Amino acid sequence: MSAKARDDDPGDTSDKGREAIDAYVIKDPEAFARNLARMVQAAGHAAAEWVGPRERGEATDTISEPAADMAKTFSKVTEYWLSDPQRALEAQTKLFSGYMNIWANSIKRMGDPSLAEAIPTSPRDKRFADEDWTGNAFFSFLKQAYLVTSQWATDLVDNAEGLDAHTKHKAQFYVRQFTNALSPSNFMISNPEIFKETVATNGENLVRGMELLAEDLKTGKGEVRIRQADYSKFEIGKNIATTPGKVIARNDLVEIIQYEPTTETVLKRPLLICPPWINKFYILDLNPDKSFIKWAVDQGHTVFVISWVNPDERHAQMDWDDYIDNGIVFGLDTVQKATGEERVNAIGYCVGGTLLSAALALMARQGDQRIATATLFTTQVDFTHAGDLKVFVDDEQLEALETRMKQTGYLEGSKMATAFNMLRSGDLIWPYVVNNYMKGKDPLPFDLLYWNADSTRMACANHIFYLRNCYLENNLAKGRMKLGGKPVKLSDVTIPIYNLATREDHIAPALSVFEGSKLFGGEVTYVLGGSGHIAGVVNPPHRGKYQFWSGPKVEGAFEDWIGKAEMTEGSWWPHWHKWIRSQDNADVPARTKLGLGGKKKLLGDAPGEYVRVRV
Repeated sequence: MSAKARDDDPGDTSDKGREAIDAYVIKDPEAFARNLARMVQAAGHAAAEWVGPRERGEATDTISEPAADMAKTFSKVTEYWLSDPQRALEAQTKLFSGYMNIWANSIKRMGDPSLAEAIPTSPRDKRFADEDWTGNAFFSFLKQAYLVTSQWATDLVDNAEGLDAHTKHKAQFYVRQFTNALSPSNFMISNPEIFKETVATNGENLVRGMELLAEDLKTGKGEVRIRQADYSKFEIGKNIATTPGKVIARNDLVEIIQYEPTTETVLKRPLLICPPWINKFYILDLNPDKSFIKWAVDQGHTVFVISWVNPDERHAQMDWDDYIDNGIVFGLDTVQKATGEERVNAIGYCVGGTLLSAALALMARQGDQRIATATLFTTQVDFTHAGDLKVFVDDEQLEALETRMKQTGYLEGSKMATAFNMLRSGDLIWPYVVNNYMKGKDPLPFDLLYWNADSTRMACANHIFYLRNCYLENNLAKGRMKLGGKPVKLSDVTIPIYNLATREDHIAPALSVFEGSKLFGGEVTYVLGGSGHIAGVVNPPHRGKYQFWSGPKVEGAFEDWIGKAEMTEGSWWPHWHKWIRSQDNADVPARTKLGLGGKKKLLGDAPGEYVRVRV
């Protein structure tokens, strides 16, 4: 057969093979060399942005503390496996066997590419979406070796006996961080997508990546503050947090916002929302399409929101007594003055819900009955089954954290943001490292990730009180948390409670919220939403997304509750509104005059000033 005939043969794969190889061959060595020089220069700028703040004393490295904790944790796992030579040999044999299986499969696939890989990749694993992860023998082998090694390391921790629960939890968390970080998808030379991008652009992507890294180091004042979105497209009060309202009261800790009504009549009971201070309240008011606040207003609620200050050294000694008195109680006082109503519905989100629950126990002890119903969004009150944040809390880590926080009076917002991102590092860290610093591409605008990056500081006394009394000692659940100098008990809280958990929550696991529901002294309506900590809460009805489970009483095992629960497609928001109406269905004319009345002036437009302070 002639060469011409072979070239025209539709069954011939030589052209495809040449194209596949060609994608990895540099076309313009001179341009590539120039870009490498530019990349080195940009890397020098990045290094300067890292070194400069340290030389000026503006930044310090605290890596030694977590590194020491990781080493100590892994040493306990290693001790178990090495204490028995037979056990160690079996572990090594398992890993070697996995590698040999991959090698044998790779040899077979060279002769028959239609054969499946020895280690299949989950379709949900976006890291290995490029076709060359499967089609190219080198990258396929690399990927499978990584999957075998990471699973082997995970099994070592899971199967290590004699470890206390906290140590095992930490080891599992740290292994997950390492395996996510060491994925071949995170490196240019081992990621076919980045490799091909580098060849196609003659290295321009690497130049731009180093420039983005230098910019992020400058923004982070010596720390890498990874951009997760194009933040330039958003402005608070302009196209984010835009529901009309007014700031009607303010103190050193909070602003109280009242929103304008959109209905002719409203529920007699006003609604006071206590968001977490760890993040800013506008997660509930991202834009008109997603805003729970706007939706609640449109359903006839008179909505008030507590907007926490972004604390600094002035707030160093404020603890939960202060946050309750100057936050929740101040908010209740303000609502009462603005509406004349003595009974309100209250919502608490995440740690805002934990604070609200503690406040309810304190108010029950004091005889304050102004909160008629409480709704808790993804809130933990019993931290026995808390999520991965528990990894960061033990006596040694708390002592080190408190010592560091006392130097300034607060914890930098970037530290908490990093901790939260590490909970889902495979989604919130490494994809952006690859996209920004290796592909050299700017992230897309996304309001949710803009909010996620708008971190807040943690006041020293408040944060240590929270970590010690909740995560470390679980005092709120045990009735030993002291507020106002005396212990408070959740069993004293007898008002109706709507307790929302979400099925994929990594911060407040559904099991943890379920078990916490049993601690209250009154009727608790437990509802399980689809998705996670944010998307499961911010789920507008018109989008028709996810589902929720409801119905059974909170008793027995969590699995049994799910087995008996009724599943409803779509958002839980209407279900909650119906529940609120079932508690008190009285309406009054819309409260069109915002504020405290009399000579009290309005303090500005929503979303206020405190929410605009960035760190």
